[in-house]
Amino acid sequence: MKRNSVFIAMSLDGYIADKKGGIDWLHKIPNPQNEDMGYTEFSENIDALVMGRTTFETVCGFDMDWPYSQPVFVLSNTLQEIPDSYREKVFLIKGPLAEIQKQLHQKGHHRLYIDGGTTIQGFIQEDLIDEMTITTFPILLGSGHTLFGELPEGVEFELLTSKVYLNQLVQSRYRRKR
Repeated sequence: MKRNSVFIAMSLDGYIADKKGGIDWLHKIPNPQNEDMGYTEFSENIDALVMGRTTFETVCGFDMDWPYSQPVFVLSNTLQEIPDSYREKVFLIKGPLAEIQKQLHQKGHHRLYIDGGTTIQGFIQEDLIDEMTITTFPILLGSGHTLFGELPEGVEFELLTSKVYLNQLVQSRYRRKR
């Protein structure tokens, strides 16, 4: 089954990063049991990730081992090569999103995790997102990097599930209405 999915957190006012690109606000809600809020189950059902350069650089900056077992395809017009330590895990990819999707399907990657604000916005503009899981944090950032950008026309989704985690976070899963 071919499917492009999003799994992301955002603030109440629709931002995924603060104005400096920071995501420290994601740690404002205590999570003493390190609950993954469905991420493990989600990641077990994807074949590959597609993310933008900024998201890739953010993940590389985390103080942890590389978190993905699936291949990661990084969209970038400026990045010339992947650092040696990620060479067998991460691949640069360029071109129109529909063509990129076609190339990844030809490689056997049919269930794609789309990550990063600009990348998600581009896939939505091309009507290439099938499902979104959005965890909303009870914080107003006031400005920053938005999850959604302008669209030429509305795009309809239907709510599949909604859960509350840690008594404060609302996670909603949507499917594209076609």
